[in-house]
Amino acid sequence: MKDRVILHSDANCFYASCEMVLNPELRDKAVAVGGNEEERHGIILAKSEKAKQAGVTTGMPLWEAKQKCKDLIIVPPRFEYYSKFSKLLHKIYERYTDYIEPFGLDECWLDVTDCNTDGYLIAEEIRKTVKEELGLTVSIGVSFNKVFAKLGSDLKKPDAVTVITRENFKEKVWSLPVSDLLYCGRQTSRTLGNVGIRTIGTLAQAPEEYLTRKLGKNGHSLWLFANGLDDSRVAHKDHYTPPKSVGHGVTCVENLENIDEASKVIVSLSLDIGYKLRKEGLYAGGVSLVVKDEGFTHYSYQTKFDFTTQDESVLSKNAILLLKENYPWNYKVRALTVTAISIETTDTPVQADMFFDYEKDEKKKRLSSVIDNIKDTYGKSSVLPATVLDEKKMPKNRQADTVLPGMMHK
Repeated sequence: MKDRVILHSDANCFYASCEMVLNPELRDKAVAVGGNEEERHGIILAKSEKAKQAGVTTGMPLWEAKQKCKDLIIVPPRFEYYSKFSKLLHKIYERYTDYIEPFGLDECWLDVTDCNTDGYLIAEEIRKTVKEELGLTVSIGVSFNKVFAKLGSDLKKPDAVTVITRENFKEKVWSLPVSDLLYCGRQTSRTLGNVGIRTIGTLAQAPEEYLTRKLGKNGHSLWLFANGLDDSRVAHKDHYTPPKSVGHGVTCVENLENIDEASKVIVSLSLDIGYKLRKEGLYAGGVSLVVKDEGFTHYSYQTKFDFTTQDESVLSKNAILLLKENYPWNYKVRALTVTAISIETTDTPVQADMFFDYEKDEKKKRLSSVIDNIKDTYGKSSVLPATVLDEKKMPKNRQADTVLPGMMHK
């Protein structure tokens, strides 16, 4: 049985590269896509190759990036355009296979086993086509499994193809640090390093049982990956996997000083989540709240519901209760994230409750549907509860300009 041929295509410096295509005057310059300093999102989201060479890194504060690279050009993010470029990339991939599995906007796995053509030649053709048709560059890894294909796309950048075969993977991969392996994060790398496992080769030669005891199921998976035994499939392009959670977070323009200010932010965030749940046909079985204080310390709380819901008021009520009962308020709050958890689909059976007011619930669903239709026409911030309209510490783009009866004009 012949080996699979798996590609992993990674668009180089994706956000910054898109900006240079949209504005050719930025080409060959040090460019970075950055957040809004006024709204305290003053970090680098993406950087061009030239900015990278000057020492600019993703997540770096804008002021520090400007010190590293004096001629750095910082542009605001335009995610709607990045999404369009991502779709165009997928259209090119679809010329070769229907088995295309996204890994973020800028990365994809492709299974080209049935193309009956050398994987390297297909990768080279894709690389050249992307550059000619979209003005972007991609780095592509070619291998016999997904993990090594991903690793290959990381080995040589930008605008390159790297092949990792069953015959040469030990030579090419085993000397690399364990942190280069997919799903081997910072904490796992630290844990492995503490017991002398710092390279992929050392990980591969460690006893499988020891790794499982040390890291649980993830230890077993990493041992398989390091030994080239990953057999996970590339999903079909039409495959849909329901999300395990739906969340939304925000860094406030000013720190929140009390529960009343925080509650308004939670209500605003919950509105978006309820909207997304209804659009995706999903139900939440609980909610989690992450609080970041002014000292950048994180606090995480969660609770489960008796019944699944799409109602943002249930999400916000429980999230506010989590904050009231748990957060000590020793420090002001800088950022909040609300997440719907324990997600279920509409076809999941629900246990009926004789005490539940289904008639009232149905009326709320109809009202939510009407509001969602207005948001679809006029924008997500077109309708907001009166309680959040005077929240001056939220970013400006979350203000409302249309209301319904029971809501108040700003």
